Amino acid sequence: MQNPRPEPLTGPVRILIDAHGGDHAPGVVLDALTLVLAREDLAGVSFGLVGIEEVIAPSLRERGLDDQVQLVPSQDVIEMGDSPAVAVRRKKNSSIHVGVRKIRDGEWDALVSAGNTGALMAISKLILKTITGIDRPAIASLIPAEKGTRTLFLDVGANVDCTSDHLVQFALMGSCYMQTAENLPSPRVGLLNIGSEDIKGTDVVKVAANELAESPIEFIGNVEGTDLFSAEVDVVVCDGFVGNIALKTMEGTARFLADNMKNALLSGMRAKLGAWLARPALNRFKDRVNPSRYNGAPLLGLNGVVVKSHGSADASGLANAIGVAHREIREGLISRINEIMAQWHAS
Repeated sequence: MQNPRPEPLTGPVRILIDAHGGDHAPGVVLDALTLVLAREDLAGVSFGLVGIEEVIAPSLRERGLDDQVQLVPSQDVIEMGDSPAVAVRRKKNSSIHVGVRKIRDGEWDALVSAGNTGALMAISKLILKTITGIDRPAIASLIPAEKGTRTLFLDVGANVDCTSDHLVQFALMGSCYMQTAENLPSPRVGLLNIGSEDIKGTDVVKVAANELAESPIEFIGNVEGTDLFSAEVDVVVCDGFVGNIALKTMEGTARFLADNMKNALLSGMRAKLGAWLARPALNRFKDRVNPSRYNGAPLLGLNGVVVKSHGSADASGLANAIGVAHREIREGLISRINEIMAQWHAS
């Protein structure tokens, strides 16, 4: 079912970035800011960097960014190995904590972080709370698909054990995301299963399928793992255990194929000549499957925009995650999710 889209935001957008998040912070974060400040589609956006002032301020000055990027001081850093429980209780002045509080208080519109995923999710849920009708936030990821399309895949790691209600909520949020951020009028939503037949799958998946068939979104039924890259589905829904394994398998397969292709193309003079002749096509393929193009996983279901960047993302990837946050704000994603959840519970 096609739903009316909210009016896009017309005021200025304010995006806050975690200076200490990721494997290569803060250097890669500053590199990403340099990229986004030069992007025409992000012209007029106000950018902030939340981090330890004595560490970040000199770097901003060295790069000449101190007059373009606002520094939001914090006093601590959540390390990648910290448990979410420790991060929530003992590091309340960390860059993630301070950043999420700034979103809650309306001082900034979105937070982008490449930091500890579990901590980011736990702190965001604790401080921002979930949208009415949403029990648990979900992490969503865009992946490349056939014919130049993209598929939204969720949940990819936030929720290991899910009920049928959780899967329905993920489907509704995923449909909203593709409507607003990807401009699809009526996204086709599929439920990941071990077969397309209605009799396949766990009881949780079967109940979710029955409920989604009565929902206000375009539910196309069960889909299989081979359909993740299909142009016939726009949103694929599963629990976080299955989703995370599937996503990591994709990433590992991509690296395996890339490494083996490179070795094959450099294996001899004929192979090198063939690679030289095929270079334009190979570059197009490389660009199409480049993980940086799809970096930026929205934490859907929160009362605020939070986007998770891959911890190992380069500057281009982090810049794309910032672009994801910008689209969510501009297109009123939170309002749209609120609307469809109210509609679902009223039906």
